[in-house]
Amino acid sequence: MATGGRIILHVDMDSFFASVEVRRNPSLAGKPVIVGADPKGGAGRGVVSTCSYEARRYGVHSGMPISRAYDLCPHGVFLPVDRLFYTRVSEEIMAVLSRHAWRIEQVSIDEAYLDVSDAGSFMAAKALAAAIKREIREETGLTCSIGIGPGKAVAKIASDHQKPDGLTVVPPDEVTSFLAPLPVTKIPGVGRKTGEELRRMGILTIGDLARRDVQDLIARFGRPGIHLHRLACGIDDREVQGRVESRSVSRETTFETDTADPVLLSETLATLADDVAETLAAERLRCRTVTVKVRYRDFQTHTRSRTLERFTGDPETIRRIASALLLPFLNGTPVRLIGIRLSTLEGGRTRQTSIDEFLPLARHNPGRLPG
Repeated sequence: MATGGRIILHVDMDSFFASVEVRRNPSLAGKPVIVGADPKGGAGRGVVSTCSYEARRYGVHSGMPISRAYDLCPHGVFLPVDRLFYTRVSEEIMAVLSRHAWRIEQVSIDEAYLDVSDAGSFMAAKALAAAIKREIREETGLTCSIGIGPGKAVAKIASDHQKPDGLTVVPPDEVTSFLAPLPVTKIPGVGRKTGEELRRMGILTIGDLARRDVQDLIARFGRPGIHLHRLACGIDDREVQGRVESRSVSRETTFETDTADPVLLSETLATLADDVAETLAAERLRCRTVTVKVRYRDFQTHTRSRTLERFTGDPETIRRIASALLLPFLNGTPVRLIGIRLSTLEGGRTRQTSIDEFLPLARHNPGRLPG
C-alpha cells in the first residue's frame, strides 16, 4: 500500500443509539430495535433516530416518520431517545480514540475523524484501526466501522462501505477505482435535492461526476460545483480540526525500527519535550497538563498525564515531568511511537495551537535522535 502523505481515519459507530440500548438491556439482542418517538400505534409523530440492523431488514431507516416505521415493523421494540445516556457512552468511545491520535475531530455523538499520518503507511494505519476497533469492543461492548483514506471525504465514504463492523482502506492509488462505481449520493453533503439535480444531468455515479466538465457543474450549482467535482476526484484537503477546548501543543515521532532501548526512548522524549516547550514560548503560552503517549509494536496505545497545581512554561519542568511519566513504559516492550502533549493552556492566542508533525527517524541509531 501507499506510504507517505496524509492518512485520515473516519470512525463511525454501528447503529449507535440502538446498540447502546442493547448493551443496556442484552435481552434486546437480535430484535428489531427502533429508537425515536412513541409510535402510538401508528399514529405517532416524530422520526426514527436510529434502528438496529434487524429493523433495517424491514425497510426501517433513520429519518423515517415513526408512523411509517410502525407500519413496516409493528412488532419492533420502540424506545425513546435517551441522549444523556448516549452522550456518556460517546465519551467512553472518544476516550479510546484520544489514546491513538491527538488530532481528533468529533463531528457527531457517534463519529469522528482522526489524523493518523504518523502511522507512516496505509498498511500500518490498517493495523492501528484494527486495534481501535478491538479496544472499543472490549471497553464498551460496541462495534464500529472505520474507513481509511487520504482525505476526510474518502475516509467517510469508506467507513460506510462494509457496515457493520467494517474496515475499509483506500490508499491514494486506489481512490479513483474505489469511488467511480459508487452512487453519487455517497458523497458527504449530497442530499436528496442535489442528488435529484445530478440525476437530471445524467450523473448517477461518482465516476460520472468526476468525468463531467467542471464548467457544467458551476453553471448548475455555482462555486459549490467545484467542491463537488473535487470530492468526486478524491481531492479533499480539509484538515482534521480539534475542538477549541482541546487546544494543545504536541509533538510525536515514529521510530523506523521498534525499540525498547530506555536511553533512546528517554532521549527522544526529552528532545520532543524541548520542542514543545519552545513552541509554548513562541506562542506566549503556559500549560498545566503534560501527557506522554507510547504506542507499542502491536499498536496498543497508552497515555499517562499529570496536571500541575500551577501553569508553567519552564522547559526543565516539562522535561522532568515527561521523564517521570515515561518510566512505567520502560519495561522492555518494543515501542513504535512516542509523543508528548501540553494542554490546559493559558495566554497567547485563543485558537488551537497544534503541532502533530510526523518525524520519521531516518535510521534507528541508539543513543541519539536523528534530525
